[in-house]
Amino acid sequence: MIFRLAIVVSLMTCVLAARAWAETAEEKGLRIAIEADDQDTGFGDSEVTMVMVLRNRHGEESVRDFRTRTLEVADNGDKSLAMFDEPADIKGTALLTFSHKTGSDDQWLYLPALKRVKRISSENKSGSFVGSEFAYEDLSSQEVEKYAHRWLADEPCPGAPELTCWVSERSPVDKNSGYSREQAWLDQQQYRVWKIDYYDRKDTLLKTLTFADYREYLGQFWRAHRMSMVNHQTGKSTDLSFDDFAFRTGLTDRDFDQKALSRAR
Repeated sequence: MIFRLAIVVSLMTCVLAARAWAETAEEKGLRIAIEADDQDTGFGDSEVTMVMVLRNRHGEESVRDFRTRTLEVADNGDKSLAMFDEPADIKGTALLTFSHKTGSDDQWLYLPALKRVKRISSENKSGSFVGSEFAYEDLSSQEVEKYAHRWLADEPCPGAPELTCWVSERSPVDKNSGYSREQAWLDQQQYRVWKIDYYDRKDTLLKTLTFADYREYLGQFWRAHRMSMVNHQTGKSTDLSFDDFAFRTGLTDRDFDQKALSRAR
């Protein structure tokens, strides 16, 4: 009996090893993306205050304060609402985003000076958000279904060399995306993203986004408290710092309808 059990265990080990060996780069890339998505499922909703620092190629800076609310949506992408508080010339500006797993996301921008809501067309997703190095499409939740995935390598994580990262390539499915592909580094411990390289439609490196100062919330959810987006083609950059994360605050769909844009305070 013991001999038979040993044979069974040995055979199962061989089968599992064969399956792992047979996994293609595309299958592995997709598996990693799904596991990362599962790791961040269940937070419900969140609110956070943020500071945005825009820096031109000469090093001159401008600072903006805003808040972001996010609502997790079952079987679809998240909803988010970004609301600017400072400076005076941008105060009251708000961006509402309905992310989707498939198809184009829905986005609306409220401009207080005009007192009207402007819909962001799918052809303009690569446009700059309030003059920053973040495009409108960067502000949507990064759903697994939005990309074709491919694992590239395992290597030390940028900014955290004591950790090992999967390096994966993801190519946007949406033909209106401003990117031909993205290359992302996720650590193998907590599936945290440490760096993303964005390539333009000519497949030239356009921007790099780095993440730092990760902190854990609710015993499961990791959030970076600092991000920096550098545009290699213009020399401009945008830094984001996050503070006062709050989760499961009771947000509902009503907090994310189009009326919420104009009443955002």
